[in-house]
Amino acid sequence: MIKIDDKFKFNVGDKIVVGCSTGPDSMALVDMLLKVRDKYDLFLIIAHVNHNVREESYEEAEFLKNYCLENRLIFESMIIEEYGDDNFHNEARNIRYNFFENLVHRYDADYLMTAHHGDDLVETVMMRIVRGSNLGGYAGFKSIIDMDGYKIIRPLISYTKKELEEYDRENEVKYYIDSSNDKDKYTRNRYRKNVLPFLKEEEKDVHLKFLKFCNSLNEAAKFIDKVRDKVLNSVLKDNKIVIDKFLEEDEFIQKEILYYLLSDFYQDDLILVSDKHIEIILNLITSKRANAFINLPNDVIARKDYNYFELIRETEVISSYEIEFDNYVLLPNNHFIEKIEDTSDNSNNICRLDSSEVMLPLIVRSRRFGDKIKVKGLNGSKKVKDIFIDKKVSLSNRDIWPIVLDSKGNVVWIPGLKKSKFDKKKSDNYDIILKYN
Repeated sequence: MIKIDDKFKFNVGDKIVVGCSTGPDSMALVDMLLKVRDKYDLFLIIAHVNHNVREESYEEAEFLKNYCLENRLIFESMIIEEYGDDNFHNEARNIRYNFFENLVHRYDADYLMTAHHGDDLVETVMMRIVRGSNLGGYAGFKSIIDMDGYKIIRPLISYTKKELEEYDRENEVKYYIDSSNDKDKYTRNRYRKNVLPFLKEEEKDVHLKFLKFCNSLNEAAKFIDKVRDKVLNSVLKDNKIVIDKFLEEDEFIQKEILYYLLSDFYQDDLILVSDKHIEIILNLITSKRANAFINLPNDVIARKDYNYFELIRETEVISSYEIEFDNYVLLPNNHFIEKIEDTSDNSNNICRLDSSEVMLPLIVRSRRFGDKIKVKGLNGSKKVKDIFIDKKVSLSNRDIWPIVLDSKGNVVWIPGLKKSKFDKKKSDNYDIILKYN
């Protein structure tokens, strides 16, 4: 019988947010925690994300809600209403972990627990070897990660999926199977279906061998980190790389410094970046261009500014403002928006709205992470960030460019750049005309 406190030392009164999908792994984790709840007086919050891509996902969410009610567990859930143009798994993971982190802070929890197991680790290591990384990246994910004020814990890392399914059967734990796990279009599924069975045929406890391998890599990475840290003080100033000093170092240490800086943005999810990204960054640093930048996954920007290089998340450079619109508003970019009576202009500087279709008052504000607009004439949404890129709007201008929304949060207009589906033709019915000057 698997006992969770054989693998993890609890403290009396621990508060734990538990990520639960209703799959066999996460339901086993919840059941194990229930068995030791009274022993350690644990405060458990079960967090569920409905990814909204399968019909049965609503049934699963309702099942978990009732399960938590029956077992006196706090149940928190969210539905992902819409996805952007990014990789589905990456985007879903980011939304999921943001949700989990918000719950950790709201309940002042000590831990976020997830049900990652040994098979997951093998798959991750194989994927990273093929994709390219550094020693720390090749080591896969860790069983314990120190975050800001809490820890991410993966207490099932030494067990296989088969062992967890056997636990569920022995303990009569109900779970659901995600049908999307059989789809070969997802990279991880191909490793799971084709590579993992072969490795298990060669060695049934291959997950433990991989765990030992990962621990060895982490030990080696710790040693390299000490060497890297000695160099950091001389090449970093205000968390920016001083390029001329950086280029004096061995190329291996240069790459380790870059992976170190990237880890602040990607934590243990360095699978999002590869050797190719490191090569592109090094080419940017050594280029003759005085000012340049490249976009990395998840809205991270690598930026060169003369003799300095830095990584920033795009949202960090936004100069935030929000103004309730009446008839006129002066903007931080020295332009203004005004309500007018009539015009024959049909450019992107004009927006016509029907007040019966939008909720007033209108709001004018700076962009925010994740902003999307339902573009006029386009069946679907587009990220505001992508519109800025398409229109070649500079980073400094993006930060203060006005976004017009209604009170429901619908983006109705990006002045001078793009109209939404709410914009009306001159021949349509409308009672509001806005002009961007």
